[in-house]
Order: sequence, then structure tokens, then C-alpha cells
Amino acid sequence: MATGELNPNHYPAQRAAKAVQHYLNTLYGSPYRVIFLNRVHSGYAEDVADSGRKYKLEITVQDHISNKTEKCKAEVLFPGGEQQRPPQVQASLEELPTTDTKAEEEALFQKYKTNQGLLSEHLPDSHGHVDPDMEPFMHLGSAASSFIMLNESTENTLYNVAQVANVTQLKTENDQLKFDYYVLLHDMISQEIIHWKLLFTWSPQEGVKVLQMEKLPHSHHNETPQNNNN
Repeated sequence: MATGELNPNHYPAQRAAKAVQHYLNTLYGSPYRVIFLNRVHSGYAEDVADSGRKYKLEITVQDHISNKTEKCKAEVLFPGGEQQRPPQVQASLEELPTTDTKAEEEALFQKYKTNQGLLSEHLPDSHGHVDPDMEPFMHLGSAASSFIMLNESTENTLYNVAQVANVTQLKTENDQLKFDYYVLLHDMISQEIIHWKLLFTWSPQEGVKVLQMEKLPHSHHNETPQNNNN
């Protein structure tokens, strides 16, 4: 692996920057906010004795829904050793999280908190269409998938969401909406489509809280992936 100044457009810098994207979604993602990498401006890599490899980055990220952008600095440490461990990321945003989505989030939460017929939908449907009412749940699934992608990220991966395929709402617990999602992730390096089941809760106050992440056999479903670029 290269050290020193990195080409912002090459895989080493892009991989580290993607880990930052996933990390930021675990902090700020919601049905009305999904953050993705817009551009890598600069990158620097160095070996850290007994720890792994550290990347220092300057990037621009973008909110997929509002299209607003923000530049930020970040550090990513990919741990060394034979045992795979998730990268350690240091990054934060100041401007994008101030986009006011509280009213929309609260309205969505109250609507489905009291929903007698629990939600169960394919995203998109068999005709490739996503109903506008379902778009927040597609965004929520995409943001929540960042918990998987961050946990699975290494210096040899580059994950995107290929498809948020299915969402099932479960019975509300502890004033949190509870969901079971089925998602397809695309590793750009291996070109593998990986199937995951994701169980989590969400509320405007608490955000996404992951309860379970389960990697599924490739033959589990036969949906055709549609790259959402997240």
C-alpha cells in the first residue's frame, strides 16, 4: 500500500473517503438525510507502528436529498493484523446536520408509530417504481446500511448500496420504530453483490440503532441490483 501523498482519484484515497461517508451516515443519517462522497481533494497515508495505516483526508460530502455540500477533514485508521476490524474514523460536520428535517421526521414517526397495518414493501416494486411515500424508507435503509459498510470496510474494499430491496416494519418497541431491511451491497473492488439483513430501530430523537446485521447466502433472493450510488 502506498504511503505519503495520495492521488485523490485513486483507490487508496477513495476507499478511505468512503469509510468516512459511511461513518458520517451512522451519525447523521435519517429518512431525510443521506450523505455521500462528492469529492476527495487530498489524501495522505502513513504506517502507524503496531496500529495499522492512517489516512488523513480533505473531502467534500453531499446530502443526497437536499444536494447541499460541505467540505471536511477526516482521519481514518485501518487496523493492522490478521483479524478484520472496522476502521476508526474521526470526522464531523457542522453545516449539513443543521438542515431542518425535524418536522418531516416527527410527522413520519408519528404516522407509522400508530400504524395499525405494519409496513411491508419491496423497494422498488416489481415495475422498478418507488412510491413517493416509500422514498423516506429507501433513504433510511440506505443510511442504515452504512453501519454494515463501515463495519466491513478494509483497505481492500469499496462499498456502495446496490439496492435497498425490502422493508418490513415490526411492532414498535420503547417508543422506537423497528424495521427489518433486506439490502444488497456492491463491493467495487471484487465486483461482488453481497446480500444482508439489517434489523434496527429509529426515532427522530435517537436516530438509527442497529440490533442485528446478518450476511445472507447469495441465493437468498434474486432481485436485480440497481445502483443507488450511496
